[in-house]
Amino acid sequence: MELSLLSGWDNFYVIAGSAAAGLTGLTFVVITLSAGARRVSALGLHTFVTPTIVHFGAVLAVAAYLSMPRHGRLSLSLGLGAVGVAGLVYAGAIRAGMRRLGPDYSAVAEDWIWNVILPAIVYGALLAEAVLIWRWPRHSMYGVAAAVVLLMIIGIHNAWDIAVWNTIRRPANPS
Repeated sequence: MELSLLSGWDNFYVIAGSAAAGLTGLTFVVITLSAGARRVSALGLHTFVTPTIVHFGAVLAVAAYLSMPRHGRLSLSLGLGAVGVAGLVYAGAIRAGMRRLGPDYSAVAEDWIWNVILPAIVYGALLAEAVLIWRWPRHSMYGVAAAVVLLMIIGIHNAWDIAVWNTIRRPANPS
């Protein structure tokens, strides 16, 4: 039973990892185009774009890790726990960064939900799955898959939000 926990999941994680890698590349393209139009703020990049790339990177990392052969409960628990703890710490850093945005930008409820609250819930769920895998190993793998998909949806939403914001925002100095 130990070695077969991930049997049947290989296609899911190949697809999730590939999608995360592709979405990361597209996010870089959007930022490059926005930078060419002089619409990018360094603080905005650090506060909103970098976390989006980190979330896609987390999906890619989890997909790659879970695609490796011969995992048992211990290795799955340690890997998922590490991603969960790192993600929760990073969600705290995002929260702190949003508080430092200054007078030029006031974060709205949607920003807090999609950039801090939902990612913290997902990373917390990964940490919980790292513990629950000892009691309900098969069911926990569905929880991990749900967390991966939700993290990708969060990244897609945030990348779209960034692209729309950069498109409609007027540059500070039009010259």
